Amino acid sequence: MSVDWAWIADHTDDLTALTLSHLQAALTAVLLGLLVSLPLAVVAHRVRRLRGLLLGLSNILFTIPSIAVFVLLLPVSGLTRTTTVIGLTIYTIVVLLRNTVEGLDSVPARTKEAAKAMGTRPLRTLITVELPLALPVIMAGVRIATVMAISLVSVATYIGDGGLGQLFTDGFQRNFPTPVIVGVVLTLLLALVADALLVTVQYVLTPWTRRQKRGA
Repeated sequence: MSVDWAWIADHTDDLTALTLSHLQAALTAVLLGLLVSLPLAVVAHRVRRLRGLLLGLSNILFTIPSIAVFVLLLPVSGLTRTTTVIGLTIYTIVVLLRNTVEGLDSVPARTKEAAKAMGTRPLRTLITVELPLALPVIMAGVRIATVMAISLVSVATYIGDGGLGQLFTDGFQRNFPTPVIVGVVLTLLLALVADALLVTVQYVLTPWTRRQKRGA
């Protein structure tokens, strides 16, 4: 299977536009997933009776095939980018919710008790103590959700969106492998670069983990 380099050179602008569109859809879904999953995770962590319900519902949503999710959304939001983003957001919430709950659970009880003994209010304890200490686990979820979202954007090709996924459709319909190969390579590169950037962000935001490693 050979690559037509001339085709790539002739379609540089189109490839750039599709790559940016692909990345925009994935990142928007992850950001929305964070906005939804963070408060839900706090509720699940603090109200044990709701924990099983929220995690159970998220797991059920995750079992629905992505194509089915997009199709079910069509009567609501139509053949638009909104449908793509909503569908992707649903899947990111599943990963982010579980990881955020696990991250909050990992915060030592003695640390929270010490903050309470110092007169720190629950909301401030959450923001200044619990979430920072849970950040490594939360960021692991963000990394998984981001890579997953980048890979799932292509599925939205079936509803007329899909970013780089449009290259797959184009290549298969014309029996022309170059767009398919380019689409796969660019999707992999997006995932790798996004993951590397998130690792860097986590490194910067969690300096205490580096001190712990040096002291070990």
